[in-house]
Amino acid sequence: MREFLWVEDMAEACSFIMCHHDAPTSVDGTKEVRNTHLNIGTGSDVSVATLAAMLKEIIGFQGEFEFNASKPDGTLRKLTDVSKINALGWTAKVDLELGLNKMYQWYIAQ
Repeated sequence: MREFLWVEDMAEACSFIMCHHDAPTSVDGTKEVRNTHLNIGTGSDVSVATLAAMLKEIIGFQGEFEFNASKPDGTLRKLTDVSKINALGWTAKVDLELGLNKMYQWYIAQ
């Protein structure tokens, strides 16, 4: 499982954080800085097989996929917890399918 984030959403999230997150509120009475990180992401992930099927549909690939089940699955699932930044009012706007379509359209226009 992998999580993908549109680069313009990432840039918008960084700007949003600078305007809406007051880091000094994360300092406790001992002057120790705590709980200051904010994850930026979509909060949703997709399997490699699902991603491949989405790309197949977008580009019109007529072939078939073969997955080698004898190989390790790779790293464990790493899904971003976006609850803090969502609570501040930011969420990603471009979902994976839209991002793939936008990227493919850009690529074929080159």
